[in-house]
Amino acid sequence: MKPTVAFGLASFLASRGLATDLLTPEKIETDVTTEELQRNLWNFNYIADRNGGNRAFGLPGYKASVDYVLERLQRPDFHKFTSWVQPFNHTFNQVRSISVTGPDGEDVEVVALIYNPGTPLPDGITAPLIDTPVDDERGSGCFEDQWEGIDATGRIALVKRGACAIADKLRLAKTHGALAVILYNNAEGRPIQATLGAESIGQVVPVGTIRIEVGEAWKERLAADEEVVVNLTVDAVFEERETWNVFAETKEGDPDNVVMLGAHLDSVQAGPGVNDDGSGSSALLEIATAFRRYDGLRNRVRFAWWGAEESGLVGSLHYTSNLSPDEADRVRFYFNYDMIGSPYPVFAVYEGDNPADSFGARRLHDHLTSHGYPAYYGAFGTSSDYVGFLELGIPSSGLFTGAGAPAAPCYHLACDTTENIDADALTANARAAGVVAAQLALDSLEGLPRRADATVNLRHRSRIGRQFDRWRRAAEFAAVEKSCSAHGEKVRTV
Repeated sequence: MKPTVAFGLASFLASRGLATDLLTPEKIETDVTTEELQRNLWNFNYIADRNGGNRAFGLPGYKASVDYVLERLQRPDFHKFTSWVQPFNHTFNQVRSISVTGPDGEDVEVVALIYNPGTPLPDGITAPLIDTPVDDERGSGCFEDQWEGIDATGRIALVKRGACAIADKLRLAKTHGALAVILYNNAEGRPIQATLGAESIGQVVPVGTIRIEVGEAWKERLAADEEVVVNLTVDAVFEERETWNVFAETKEGDPDNVVMLGAHLDSVQAGPGVNDDGSGSSALLEIATAFRRYDGLRNRVRFAWWGAEESGLVGSLHYTSNLSPDEADRVRFYFNYDMIGSPYPVFAVYEGDNPADSFGARRLHDHLTSHGYPAYYGAFGTSSDYVGFLELGIPSSGLFTGAGAPAAPCYHLACDTTENIDADALTANARAAGVVAAQLALDSLEGLPRRADATVNLRHRSRIGRQFDRWRRAAEFAAVEKSCSAHGEKVRTV
């Protein structure tokens, strides 16, 4: 009986994943498969299809996405992980309807922006257009001197998109008396959805984004001294809504040395977000699923699925702004995976000004190039979830395959579906991310410098704090300006 009992116990332990099977980067690479990555993407697309076409913050598709991730993380075979959610509130905006009527009474295709102010209802704003100068180098309508001599009082300003934050254009338009802005695109094709940021509430005028060819045609008519009268009608709602970050962390490994991987789980309201950022979210799920099988971790590995990224990096900034100095010190490296399966991919590896960034960046770069992918080092920007970590001086890197044409023509559009993925790029990047996570999980990290003075940079923490102060003020304004226009009440024009 004893051999039988011993064999039965060994089988039980193996089935529970408790038999010693030591982690190696090679095992993680093998375990991350194209089939399972695509299965997650299919499910994210399905969730969007059943929830109004998106997985955006404040809407049912995001909650369903959270449930999908948690269902995986809370399975019995994930007993080597601890998982949790971090709730937070943020100002939600949804444009329930938007229309632009042209000077000849025609309906014009128009795209709303996130945090787009509403107009008076039901009639909207009807007014003559006033033109503004085009400056493709600095950005049109971005600076005070570009508005010199323009009295937009009682008019709708016609402004070209590009080069600077759209909210900056709208603030200046409001300062110069404009009732609204018609923003014409700076490239061919349907304009992509962008965010004005919750902090813009109360500071900007209503806006509708139209195609470049329509805007240029109206600009020509204005240049011929023709009066061009258009109508913009926006029915928008603003209110506080709860949302969540999702986390999973290995129980094994030194809690003072945490390797962290992040991807945002939400989409824009315009589409299902299968590449942006279902691709990164799927990669994290499969890497975590692979890690659950193994022991022997020297350092802990933490996975984060961020909420409300598309509304202004809200989830990741909420997390980083609330880290204590000791908690921040324990995060030794952060990897960001946002859009890693673009259909015509580039293979950018983030590396910043912090020399410690290269500790992770060169590993990602070398793994991709060793497998024949043309990886290159690219600079961080300001529009993804690495921002809060960089502000705190935490060494960081990540992967990015491109947004917008030509790399990802469906960026922030309804066509960001399962058809908008290069499966080979997704698999290569997910495996690179998994391999490097395993390497750092096993590494002594002796060659990785800790953050300066091993304490939170108070100047950067203050900067993040000011962002949240602006969001809180925006929430207060939104509470006053909350649209009830669906019930026939007038929405104040801001």
